Amino acid sequence: MESNTVNKALTSFTATGKTSDDGDIASVMGFSGFGKKARTFDLDAIFEQTRRTAIERSQHVLGKCFITDNVITLLSICLLECTISFALSDKAYLFIFIIFRVQKSDSSSDSGSDSDSDSELIGPPVPPQHAAQQGDDDDELVGPPLPPGYTGSTAHSDDDDDEEGENPVKRIPDTHEITLQHGTKTVSALGLDPSGARLVSGGYDYDVRFWDFAGMDQALQAFRSLQPCECHQIKALQYSITGDVMLVVSGNAQAKVLDRDGFSVMECVKGDQYIVDMANTKGHTAMLNCGCWHPKIKEEFMTCSNDGTVRTWDLNSEKKHKSVFKPRSFQGKKVIPTCCTYSRDGKLIAAGCQDGSIQIWDRNLSVHTKFHCRQAHTPGSDTSCLSFSYDGTMLASRGGDDTLKMWDIRNFRKPVNGVSGLTNYFSMTDCCFSPDDKLLVTGTSVKKDEGNGKLVFFDRISFQRVYEIDVTNASVVRCLWHPKLNQIMVGTGNGLVKVYYDPVKSHRGAKLCVVKSKRKEKHAEALTQDYIITPHALPMFREARQRSTRKQLEKDRLDPKKSHKPEPPVSGPGRGGRVAAHGGTLSSFIVKNIALDKTDDSNPREAILRHAKEASENPYWIAPDPTTMQTSSS
Repeated sequence: MESNTVNKALTSFTATGKTSDDGDIASVMGFSGFGKKARTFDLDAIFEQTRRTAIERSQHVLGKCFITDNVITLLSICLLECTISFALSDKAYLFIFIIFRVQKSDSSSDSGSDSDSDSELIGPPVPPQHAAQQGDDDDELVGPPLPPGYTGSTAHSDDDDDEEGENPVKRIPDTHEITLQHGTKTVSALGLDPSGARLVSGGYDYDVRFWDFAGMDQALQAFRSLQPCECHQIKALQYSITGDVMLVVSGNAQAKVLDRDGFSVMECVKGDQYIVDMANTKGHTAMLNCGCWHPKIKEEFMTCSNDGTVRTWDLNSEKKHKSVFKPRSFQGKKVIPTCCTYSRDGKLIAAGCQDGSIQIWDRNLSVHTKFHCRQAHTPGSDTSCLSFSYDGTMLASRGGDDTLKMWDIRNFRKPVNGVSGLTNYFSMTDCCFSPDDKLLVTGTSVKKDEGNGKLVFFDRISFQRVYEIDVTNASVVRCLWHPKLNQIMVGTGNGLVKVYYDPVKSHRGAKLCVVKSKRKEKHAEALTQDYIITPHALPMFREARQRSTRKQLEKDRLDPKKSHKPEPPVSGPGRGGRVAAHGGTLSSFIVKNIALDKTDDSNPREAILRHAKEASENPYWIAPDPTTMQTSSS
């Protein structure tokens, strides 16, 4: 009977979706509510209801305003999520305060008239006194409202910023300068690490000096000076892209790599000068002219030499070069490269040659040139520098024919711009681009006592001379404009390194050392005037002898007590009444034990009886009395 009831109930539930008699099912299945239909929700209806609620409440809070479709959609989604998160409870309350004000233009598409795009005002409502001004302006107003009593305009400040941005001359940091004394001969090489913390300078005096901006004070002294290549002039110095090593190119045939402190890391191998084909030698066979690091690969660098080759090297393989590029003249003869450089992306290698040509290779293809201009400069003149722009499309060349030219790599047949009359007496005179890529900088050379060397700035597009700086009464050889510091380093022909900076536009660098006062040094007192000794003069006519503390200071320095000299550690068995802490001889061991023995042996009877108990228990060292043994045996 029960089975018939269950079958009847299940048939009724299957047909109608719910049971006709819940009581019978409850009694059979053991729980009530079986077959109750689940609560369903129409999401489209809820979405529409929340949309209407958002519009009504927004109008209630703000009054009469316009709500965009995006705002309504956003509010609807928020209300829908909140409603679902509250499990669709009837007691869920949602309070939303909207602070949006939207201004829409009254343009109509039916009239066909042209209109501007909608402009929106974000923020609090505009005060009434500026309503008219707001209606006249078409620009978008962003931010808080202007003060009630303010009647001026901020246009002049914006104009100043725009003018400074459009005029690159105002970005030149030349208001202040410091002078670093490298030596008395020409500063032929300058290098700055990527962070701008350390500067190195090299010259014709074979010295390389290290300058640390953070460690220097107003005395501006180098913290290290060395001669890495002995009696060879320094041609080029450059830090790698990581700043941990530095390339040194000198007048010999072997380039060196030093670490940040000047210790040798690598020295390139020298090639065999008796081999005709320079590609078969492992290294350069003649004097180096220039060198630089790869801008992307920290282990690769490049050098060029008078042997007519440009070679790339790997820092981890000093036994042989990595690849060889051989410049050739129009007749196919060997040409000496005087300068070389990588492109900004490191894919191209450019070299300026003595025949006046500029030859560019693909870094991975060393056989044929990719770009070649044979009449770039006057044949026989040394092209002193090649520099790529930061965008990688332009190439600047400083020629030994007193010219500066700009080339477009995409059309390398003729220069885009050029200027002449820039005297150049050195084979390493620099040219470089400004950090914003709008200016081109180079130096000019002068003969002794015939004027001042200048740092000249040219506009990149018009190539007009827009600015110049009188540096010193000697030639300007090296110039370097660091992009992070926004400071210009200049090497001159009289052994000076000048750093130009601006307290506002520049960062760190020279600004760190000029604020530090000089360290106080103790100078020995010296006699200010000559003292005439007259031993036979009467006491009344003798001059008072001038006292000097110099000799007394020297004597006090030798006195260990007055100079507070610490006592050195005792070595050996000891001296001066002091016993060595660790002695290796038997006598020192005995002396050490005697010094550590604290027992009192003033009473001999107590000293002997102290060992009586131990002797009776362990009579190892005490022999029995013979008479006692005979008596006991008898």
